[in-house]
Amino acid sequence: MEIDNNKNRNAEKPNEPSTRIMMVSTHGYVASEPPLGAPDTGGQVVYVLELSKKLGQFGYQVDIWTRRFEGQTEMEIVDENVRIIRAACGGEDFIPKEYLYEKIPEWVKNALNFIKRNHLAYSFVNSHYWDAGLAGHMVSEKLDIPHIHTPHSLGTWKKEQMLTDFPQDSDSFDEKYNFTNRIKYETQIYRSCDLLIATTPIQVDKIESDYDIPQTDIRMIPPGYDDNRFFPVGESSRQAIRTQLGYQGPTIFAVSRLAENKGLDLLVDSFSMVADRFKQASLVLAIGHDDRSEAEEALFQRLKETAISRGIMDKVTFIGFISDEELPDYYRAADLFVLSSRYEPFGMTAIEAMASGTPCIVTIHGGLCRVLDYGIHALFADPFDREELGISMYKALKYRSLHHRMAQKAAQRARARFTWTGIAQKLLNDVENLTDVVRLSDIRPKDHL
Repeated sequence: MEIDNNKNRNAEKPNEPSTRIMMVSTHGYVASEPPLGAPDTGGQVVYVLELSKKLGQFGYQVDIWTRRFEGQTEMEIVDENVRIIRAACGGEDFIPKEYLYEKIPEWVKNALNFIKRNHLAYSFVNSHYWDAGLAGHMVSEKLDIPHIHTPHSLGTWKKEQMLTDFPQDSDSFDEKYNFTNRIKYETQIYRSCDLLIATTPIQVDKIESDYDIPQTDIRMIPPGYDDNRFFPVGESSRQAIRTQLGYQGPTIFAVSRLAENKGLDLLVDSFSMVADRFKQASLVLAIGHDDRSEAEEALFQRLKETAISRGIMDKVTFIGFISDEELPDYYRAADLFVLSSRYEPFGMTAIEAMASGTPCIVTIHGGLCRVLDYGIHALFADPFDREELGISMYKALKYRSLHHRMAQKAAQRARARFTWTGIAQKLLNDVENLTDVVRLSDIRPKDHL
């Protein structure tokens, strides 16, 4: 499977202009209410759903294309302008994102058959992650429409971090993460797509240095958050939420998939320093889901063993999946949110926490610290440095003026820079400026087909 890297092809205007947009996110469990924490199902799924819904509010029809497996329905309605369409490939079993690329030609064939049968016309395709990037390239060539690609994470960056963090396991990396094929296809996708979207400034730098893509060919559009759900509340309301959740004393919160790169073991280890100084402190971890894989179960048991060995098991609470409706209150109730990832392209959960008025500590091994001011919007820490992360958590809880300033300024920064409205507008502007193909703002939205 090879990609034609001639990105100067002429994307001519379709015979019938369309305001229908094709989002492609092939791996994981994509659904109107996704089981966040399930394998390969996290921030990217939220990104695709929320961006699609905002584009729908602008009047465009958005089809989110993904893979059909495990008896899922072919189509699912998200709202009046957004739907999920699932094309089958590779059988009924779950396929990890590292190896889904092998089945993408079959997926594209089935997707194109559906598009032809239903007489669908798209103005552009926006693919997410490298497996969907392969699909997006093939679809764009067949339909003669622009291909917009959003990597979300980079193979070279993840490999670099893994080699730094776990050099003893380097011989197994290619089998587990498929770095050789991933980086090869990423390079081809980045050079062939019509527009490449990075989510942080550090991603722009890494794409340029690692993949030899000029910065002029890259746009930086960060992920966003739903400002109708994530916002600060008054102190009396916050205390009522804490009482409802049973929180007492300083509470540190983290939410993520149960994955090695999220640094949850490093957080638990560092929290023991906080627990020594704040006897009432607690750590609440909303991680993963009940149906854990073997690898996830092993990591979960390791977290518990770390808490036991540090003598803080009674101060660490493990909770499973939190619904979208409940999540804002968990952020608001916490005194501090920690993003402790070993490697994190962005960190949407930290933005949601900031928007909810909760002070944050953000990993230095990611892109978010590049767009925030230290001590104003958040504190930054190296999660590999137990003392640095522990002391940072201590300072955020100890010094009330710092705590109050970050809570206030972070919410302001989130609202100013990271709402889905602004992000959707930026995407549309960048697409419109690509070529003469279709100026989306000049086309009247059509009804669903």
